Amino acid sequence: MVLGFRSQVRFSRAVVVHISMGTSNNCSNNIESSATSCVSNCRSQFSQTVSEIVEEENPDGRILETPNLKVFTFVELRPQPRTSLRCWAKAVSGKCTKSEVNFIGRLSHPNLVKLLGYCWEEKELLLVYEFMQKGSLENHLFRRNPAVEPISWETRLKIAIGAARGLAFLHFSDVIYRDFKAPNILLDGFNDHSIEPSNIFPSCNDFGSCLHLHTYNAKISDFGLAKLGPSGGDSHVTTRVMGTYGYAAPEYIATGHLYVKSDVYGFGVLLLEMMTGLRALDTKRPDGQQNLVDWLKPTLSHKRKYKTLMDGRIEGQYSSKAALLTAELTLKCLEHDPKNRPSMKEAVEALERIESLNKERSTDPSKSGSIHSSTPPRHGQQSSKRRSAGPIRGKS
Repeated sequence: MVLGFRSQVRFSRAVVVHISMGTSNNCSNNIESSATSCVSNCRSQFSQTVSEIVEEENPDGRILETPNLKVFTFVELRPQPRTSLRCWAKAVSGKCTKSEVNFIGRLSHPNLVKLLGYCWEEKELLLVYEFMQKGSLENHLFRRNPAVEPISWETRLKIAIGAARGLAFLHFSDVIYRDFKAPNILLDGFNDHSIEPSNIFPSCNDFGSCLHLHTYNAKISDFGLAKLGPSGGDSHVTTRVMGTYGYAAPEYIATGHLYVKSDVYGFGVLLLEMMTGLRALDTKRPDGQQNLVDWLKPTLSHKRKYKTLMDGRIEGQYSSKAALLTAELTLKCLEHDPKNRPSMKEAVEALERIESLNKERSTDPSKSGSIHSSTPPRHGQQSSKRRSAGPIRGKS
């Protein structure tokens, strides 16, 4: 695999992913035609697969015939005066770049980050995405700054539902995401405090509620590891194991067999993180507690113990019933056998029912009973510095 350098740069309302490409058999070596080739050469296999999908109603998303991408010049992408510049680096291959262009360029859904276009100058390829003002879910869920209010249970449910809808649409489109995790869930938001609230939501009487409705919308990003799902009656595809420790499904790590429901396992890990406020993998935790699923999955099945899993920072924001249903859904998603896991469509429906319970509780005083458990001792054992789950590389 040929690795390059990848960085994310904020240019006004867009995010630019910058890649210094190395020589790869997966992309043309002709610099002038490489960008076009990376878009067009991948198109045929995906088109054939999409044509085999049974026609279904999907009101929120659609599969485009061709990627509707704009070709930018570097001059157009230069930051304007007083515009902040943010960068991060990530090693990728030319093949991963083709996957992103092919998949995200043709899939249109409110819960998938939109690829706006690309810029190819000399040996530099830049993928231009819409800018997500609030950054990643990881930054909001795991921060331990006492001066910053943690994201509420209501917001966590909203994010989980949005991410689940995006993942369900990918599966509908016969795409396996393969690297579902909190850092890859991006959140939009309204950050321009210079504009009067009445000008943003002129017909809204409760600005706070309207602002919440239009912020923290979750979108799945980073499609570098996405794969086409099995075809011809096969239950899985066999591929080199890539992904992130702590999120990757056990059958995938053990055998390299990638199922559609391997993504569902990763979603279950995310649900457990959102319940607890703890990372999937944290080497700063004591032995036996570093892998969140191995540590806490047995507790999910105990109706008298699952309450102790809930993040103490959001105590009183949910009903016992909502917490129980969330624990049950999480446990189903984390089933060892992929056949026993729910589909993402079923997960969306379950989360929407939980959200309805939460809304009923917030509007009906008679249903305002909440969990009043003390903060679990395990939360107090955590260091304020946590390490993210590490990448899986090179296992066949």
